[in-house]
Amino acid sequence: MYLARRGIPVMAHIGLMPQAMNTAGGFRAARDEALWDAVIADAKAVEAAGAFSVVIEGVAEPLAARITEAVSIPTIGIGASAKCDGQILVFEDMVGLFPRVPTFVKRYGAMEAMMDDAVSRYAAEVRSRAFPGEEHTYKPKAG
Repeated sequence: MYLARRGIPVMAHIGLMPQAMNTAGGFRAARDEALWDAVIADAKAVEAAGAFSVVIEGVAEPLAARITEAVSIPTIGIGASAKCDGQILVFEDMVGLFPRVPTFVKRYGAMEAMMDDAVSRYAAEVRSRAFPGEEHTYKPKAG
């Protein structure tokens, strides 16, 4: 990795890569055992290239365990089981900002409903001219 050689820390990303879904032909989680050797090879390659860590996304638990055993850099799972060295979730998924819940996400909040309620109340108060109220309005300076 050019960046790692230049002293810029690189965290690699293997397995399912949503950011490449259009070029990869959609969301493809690595659950088919026929693909596992290639994913393990990717992990070893990014380690050899100088990555300080690797995110493993959307892989079956046994594959995550094999990757974690195969490399000496920390593995960070997102939809890759507790067999990784650490975990990450997309904040918006974790707090319930969107209706779609990926299989690997545990919801810790219900922000979508809370935001819908807040926006609806705001819109109603704007329409009724209750907002902004006197307490939300600047007054002219004396003198």
